[in-house]
Formats: sequence, C-alpha cells, structure tokens
Amino acid sequence: MNEIWQLSAVEMARRIARRELSSVEVVNAHLARIDAVNPALNAIVRVLADEARAAAALADGRLKAGETVGPLHGVPFTVKENIDVAGLPTTWGVPALAQAVVPMDAPVVERMRAAGAIPIGRTNLPDMGLRIHTFSSLHGLTRNPWNPDRTAGGSSGGEAAALASGMSPIGLGNDIGGSLRNPASACGIASIRPSAGRVPDAGFLPREDRLLAAQLMNVQGPMARRVADVRLGLRVLMGAHPRDPWSIDVPFDGPPLPKPIRVAVVPEPPGGSTCPTVAATVRRAAQALADAGYVVEEACPPRFEDAVGCYARLIMSDLASVRGQMSLAMGADGMAFMNNCFQAAPPVTDAAAWSQLMVERDGIARAWSNFMADKPLLLTPTWTQLPFEHGFDSATPAGTVATIELMRPVVPANLLGLPSACVPAGRDEATGLPIGVLVTGRRLREDLCFEAAEAIEARLGLATPIDPVR
Repeated sequence: MNEIWQLSAVEMARRIARRELSSVEVVNAHLARIDAVNPALNAIVRVLADEARAAAALADGRLKAGETVGPLHGVPFTVKENIDVAGLPTTWGVPALAQAVVPMDAPVVERMRAAGAIPIGRTNLPDMGLRIHTFSSLHGLTRNPWNPDRTAGGSSGGEAAALASGMSPIGLGNDIGGSLRNPASACGIASIRPSAGRVPDAGFLPREDRLLAAQLMNVQGPMARRVADVRLGLRVLMGAHPRDPWSIDVPFDGPPLPKPIRVAVVPEPPGGSTCPTVAATVRRAAQALADAGYVVEEACPPRFEDAVGCYARLIMSDLASVRGQMSLAMGADGMAFMNNCFQAAPPVTDAAAWSQLMVERDGIARAWSNFMADKPLLLTPTWTQLPFEHGFDSATPAGTVATIELMRPVVPANLLGLPSACVPAGRDEATGLPIGVLVTGRRLREDLCFEAAEAIEARLGLATPIDPVR
C-alpha cells in the first residue's frame, strides 16, 4: 500500500469517511513527512503539530459518534502565510509582521475548516508576495523539490513545494500575477486561479481595505497534486461571503456547450521568446485534448500583448502609491526586484492616465470575450522558459525584464478576471524540471477548465509526490 502522505486529498477523505484510516493516522503521517523533507526545502515555516493532532482526535470522535461530516473531514491542509489563520501571525514573509497575530480566519480558511479540513502548517512566500521567486527576508529560501538550484516559483512557492513533496495533500494560495499558477508549474502540481468574485478574498493585513489592483485582480484559490483535488477545493471555497462585498454566488457548472468544444492553442505567446521544450509541451497537451474530442487550433486571442502591458501598468501604478511603505518592510532582494519592475513598467501619474488605463482594460476584455465566444478555452504555457536559478529575477534589471517576459502567459487572466488552471504536462530532460500548461476559460467556466485539464493530466500528468532531489 502507498504511504498515507502519497494519497490524493479525495482518496484521503474517502478513506477517513469509511474509517479505513483515522484522521490521527493521517495527520501523524504528514507531520512525519514534514520532519523528513522540510529541512531540505524550507517550504513550511510554521508547523501546527499540537493543534492538528488535537483537531484530528476531535474529527475521529465525530465520525465515531455518527455525525454528518464535510467533504474534507479529517484531511490536513497547509496555508500560505499571507492568508489569515486565527491566533497566528500573518507575516507576509517580512520581519515587520512577524508578530502580527490576527483575530479571525480568512473566509477560505473558515470554509476549509467547515468542510472538516485541519490546518497543519503555514507555507513560505516572498516579501509581501511581490515576487515570483520564493525568498523571504523572514523565513529564507524555499527550494524546488525537482531541482534544488532552481526557483520553486512564487509567490505561493512554499505551498507548491510542500504539496509536490508530500508534506500536504491540499493547500491555499492566492494570485494577483500568477501566484497560484507560477509555482504550480515550477513544482509539478495543479492549481486554479478562480474567476474574479468566485472565491471570497478578505484579510486584516497589510490592511483590510485593499488597493484597486487587489480588488480587481487578486483571488484566493486551491492547490493540490491532482486536478480532482483542486476541483473539490474550489467547491469548498466558492460562494459569496459578507467580508468580501464583491464575492458572488453562482453555480459551479455552467450551461452545456455544443460539442466538440474549440480550444485556441498558443504554444509561443507573442511578446517574447519561448523555450522550444516548453512550446513542444504545449503542443503535446493540445494533442491530448484533440484525442479527447476537443477541436484544437493554433490561434492567439486579440490584443495579447496589450493585455500584458495593461496588466503591468495597472499593478505597478497601484503599487507606486505604497512604494514608501514597501521599502520599509521588504528586504533588499525583494525591493530590488520591485524597483526594477517600476523601471520596466513606469506607473501612470495622473487621473486622466488612470481613466484611459481602465478604458484600455475594457476594450481588451471585450475583444477576448468575443474571441472566446467561438473558442471557450485557451491553452498556453504557464511560463515560456524553464524555472530560473535562485536570484536571477532580482540580481539585475535585465534579469527582472526577462522574468516579466517569461511569465507573460499568466497575467491576462488576472487583468480580465478569467479562470485559469495549471496542470503538469511534462518535464525537461536536462534539468528534471516540470513544465505546466494553462487552460484558461470564459469567466465563471472553471468547470470547462477542469475538464480539459483532466484530459491533459490523464495523458501527460506527473507522478507526485516526490522525494526532494538533494
């Protein structure tokens, strides 16, 4: 039999519900796995051993008493350390917030607990979540389980590394610029950036009232090793919540579409170069979809480069309003990356320019909506290059520009509020690194994204969890 920590979240929940495994056994297996592999990765920065064991004992007691339980009853999960967990600090990876204890769970943590899941650890992220490489000035560097010399991605890099190495079966991250999908691709796991409003987003830090870029583009979401686990996670998390006034209630499944569903494939997105191995992986994923009954066609949505540029100006213009506060909280490497970003995408400076930026966003959204009326799904790389060596993104302005270029496929979904799932689709033979692809869909059609992602996973998915390469 497989080790307990190798099971999927869905299978783990099934076995606990049937009392084939106890939650105490499951939690202890994961705590032992954390002890065994976390020193090599530094993915989990706070282990909640006592709390998790106590919660597991209560979970087993509820089952023994015959109570009705939730879909993740007794299953441990991990939480990125910029998501509030009651009674613990929400550090955002910086020393200034090391003791910033919050009084209440974030809505996504609240919903995971309501589904019966048990927090087992907090995971690493870069300073203030503002980097796609996970190095924290509070907690240090997270390493990639597949190749210790390459980035685990970011900003949910600790979460992805923990999942890929079996320290957790399912976890929570967030995404304002690919932060659920960047590390999923780098670490060979699955994730989804939900549609804007699908999952509530609320927290106490750095402040409750969010910047405009966060209101428009940030989302909370699930990460796991298998697409089925990510789907279950989204079902648990979704729905309106009073702490997020923009969150909405909408059915998980949309209306049926005429078959076969058409997929636009972009192996080499405009706006920069693409590694041939990455492009070939996207084409193999497209063939997997074709074999599953989809109609695939190499076609790029209109104004792709405009979408990437509009995203960059929007987020950098908004962050410029808190640049002074950032410089006080963030470490040297993280701030170097941000300063290079400000040079690469200069902020707009007046109300008229802000207004025109929103006008541009609206036009791009309309163009994409019309395109996706015919082709409801879009298949692209996640990154156009393989995961880079540690520090490449911040060491020089040229490295920052190259990093912005390689992540260009992830940001249109943020700008436009679209669902976008990442699924592993292969590995690079020379480095051993995984390569993930994105399935992006019409707004609120996560169901379509999952169906296509599972077709790719069935043909090309990776065997995880793995023992870290040391």
